[in-house]
Amino acid sequence: MIRVLVADDSAFMRMVLSDMFKKQSDFELVDTARNGKDAIEKVKKYNPDLLTMDINMPVMDGLQALKIIMKECPLPVVMCSSMTKEGADATIQALALGAVDFINKTGGSVSAIDTIETEILTKCRAAASTKIKSRPGMSAASGAKTFGETPRPVMSRRVDIPVRKPVFTPRQAQPAAQEQPIKRAAPVMGVRTGSSDGRNKIVVLGTSTGGPKALQVVVAGLPKDLPCGVLIVQHMPPGFTKSLAERLNEICQISVKEAENHDIIEAGHVYIAPGNYHMTVVPCQQGREIVLNQDPPLGTLRPAADVLFKSAVRFGSDVVSVILTGMGQDGAVGMKEIKQAGGYIIAEHESTCVVYGMPKAVVDQGIADEVLPLTEIASAIVRAVKH
Repeated sequence: MIRVLVADDSAFMRMVLSDMFKKQSDFELVDTARNGKDAIEKVKKYNPDLLTMDINMPVMDGLQALKIIMKECPLPVVMCSSMTKEGADATIQALALGAVDFINKTGGSVSAIDTIETEILTKCRAAASTKIKSRPGMSAASGAKTFGETPRPVMSRRVDIPVRKPVFTPRQAQPAAQEQPIKRAAPVMGVRTGSSDGRNKIVVLGTSTGGPKALQVVVAGLPKDLPCGVLIVQHMPPGFTKSLAERLNEICQISVKEAENHDIIEAGHVYIAPGNYHMTVVPCQQGREIVLNQDPPLGTLRPAADVLFKSAVRFGSDVVSVILTGMGQDGAVGMKEIKQAGGYIIAEHESTCVVYGMPKAVVDQGIADEVLPLTEIASAIVRAVKH
């Protein structure tokens, strides 16, 4: 049973979300809160498994409340956001502060909420099972600018090291499972055929739930003189991907932007697929360019990592493909094709994933060259690119 607290200043939204959870056999509504201060008090009182929280509330807004909750009584939080530029910016900040995911307020009617009920419940179920740790090293004033450790150097030989998972109290008891070993591997000289200076390489990366926070670690660890471009698919709706790109560009050495159709891929630049568009990479006279399209969603996903990955297969051993935290299996099919074409595969280790879904689908196929904790992935990308 998932014990949920709903925090929203709108009586209508409290009613709609409360009724939605009450209809589910696996949810228990413990209470509702009218503002951020009320939410903090009730989190401490009830110790729920999950909190859904609006961003714009009186007395104390959702962002201020989230900072305190993540420091004093961390738990999975799903933010409620409006589909505006301000709402998107605030949502990206909330994800950086520790929120697991977000849901959109699609309008002021029950029918509008009903259309995304399945999505809301799916996100809340996934969020409730995630690993949440407090963030004592984060400055509330500086927000995400303090995030991201300097990636640790990776060992120079192949080695499988079993690691103990971080200690946390799961909100729902999970059966014990065999722990996935970390897999560190230095590229073997002479095996791959790509350019040794990295100018011909391309990095393609996919992520979903937990991705915005993970990207602040990985992208922040990439040097501004990276000799190739990086293309990223993050599952997000329109507007939110632009806010994510702008925020990453503010805090990272490397240049970050939301991709535009026919962008020429430049070294030292990161391109994030815009919401509601698939992103592909194709050859052009100047090297390689981005082509966006609105082909049908892959399942429910547009953009989809598999679409990007499959488009990169033609570049063979020049491809470095990375998969980070996320729900589902998007990217696994495309990564297998990249591997078969001679590309290099890096997956995030289970111990640092918010949701171990997308990386698991890759690791379970046995195609990952390296399986690493989040803080080691940037250095692994740099090393793979320069080999």
